Amino acid sequence: MRNVLSVTSECVPLVKTGGLADVAGALPAAVAAHGWDMRTLLPAYKGLIKKAAARKVLWQMDDLFGGPARVLQGRAGGNVILLLDAPHLYDREGGPYGNPTDFVDNAQRFAALSFVAAQIAREGLSDGWRPQVVHAHDWQAGLAPSYLKYGAPCDVGTVMTVHNIAFQGLAPAAMLGALDLPLAGFNSDELEYWGQISTLKAGLVHADAITTVSPTYAAELMRPEFGMGLEGVLAARSGELSGILNGIDVDVWNPETDPEITPYSAKSLAGKKKNRAALMAEFGLSKTNGPLAIVVSRLTSQKGMDLIAGAADTFIANGGALAILGSGDPQIEDALRLLMRNHPGKVGLRIGYDEALSHRMFAGGDIVLVPSRFEPCGLTQLYGLRYGTVPVVAATGGLADSVVNQNVAASQLGVATGFQFHPVDQLSFAYCLKSVTEAFSNTSDWTRLQKRGMNQDLGWGASSATYAALYERVAK
Repeated sequence: MRNVLSVTSECVPLVKTGGLADVAGALPAAVAAHGWDMRTLLPAYKGLIKKAAARKVLWQMDDLFGGPARVLQGRAGGNVILLLDAPHLYDREGGPYGNPTDFVDNAQRFAALSFVAAQIAREGLSDGWRPQVVHAHDWQAGLAPSYLKYGAPCDVGTVMTVHNIAFQGLAPAAMLGALDLPLAGFNSDELEYWGQISTLKAGLVHADAITTVSPTYAAELMRPEFGMGLEGVLAARSGELSGILNGIDVDVWNPETDPEITPYSAKSLAGKKKNRAALMAEFGLSKTNGPLAIVVSRLTSQKGMDLIAGAADTFIANGGALAILGSGDPQIEDALRLLMRNHPGKVGLRIGYDEALSHRMFAGGDIVLVPSRFEPCGLTQLYGLRYGTVPVVAATGGLADSVVNQNVAASQLGVATGFQFHPVDQLSFAYCLKSVTEAFSNTSDWTRLQKRGMNQDLGWGASSATYAALYERVAK
């Protein structure tokens, strides 16, 4: 076995705010099948040491950006977890990034995570484990390749994965010294981004290889409308950039064994009808002959949630119904509340997030709406495919890569798995929903569409082999 250190701010089942956590939790087992022993370095947020039963001390430091620190080994979800225990940085109430706004010392908090990753790469742990590759995820780990670059020569390769380029880890230039970064590195080719430090840019510049979570998103990132100001950096490193589509945990997301639902399978969808009836009752929806659409999402414009209210009137008039779970932009939340009041018995809304309820929604829905303006990969549409809940997606990023559009050619070839729309606007979305409603009325064709999605390989098999090959390439 060869060793790889995954550096992340989130990892299921310990802490999750988005898809990054799912990927970080799934990768260790996925790449183990290809001969890579992955350990995951994660901040010891409040309560995690107990949750991971982390007792074994493998590394320590007297002063890590203002206080003592140590690395404890534990386990979670079958994976080896390395918790960075630095109480002055992580032992506080709230989410991983703030409560409710960003913590003022987030620059130090995540620079510390990156710094310790680099130290482990250089020195190894006290049990003798040392990685050949450091795999950094998003801006929170973006400085790990930089700390390795700026120190003495090191024989460890680095991979930087962009899960969402909208978050870039900006910090004032005056913090260079506090973050133990060299003044010479503050230039437009390295750390500097419009007069500030960008930890994401640092990782993109200094990593041996760059990945993102779908091939289409990798291509999109080199264009101004998607690159968020970093398109030039990525275009300059296009030879080291690749897109590797995420998979899902097919054991956790399995309609045949899911404890939250009445089980069913692609061979027999009878249980799905029971789940549909139960979901409609749970959301207070009246009987409908049209499709039951579910939305499980952050309620933000990036996710296209502002398009839902505008497109819903015609969809509901054509017999559709909506069950929505999420939270986010107050204006979008208010628009959806108004939609529910205007369509009693046709729209149900739950503000917040409930993991168990999300499973019941995927089991009971007919379609899942993912109208994102940009979507690096997306897991929602994959859960929909797995559960026979047909995805209706914007033709962008990983959505375009993972859902085969129900157009004339795809229908004739029998390969469609869902519906795509483009451009990402209300008119296009509403027209797509009209096509979905018409398709839903043909029961036999709809059932074939559902089963085609359910029979896809949505796990990590192909993607994990690609990651393993990448690790072999960058390992020194």
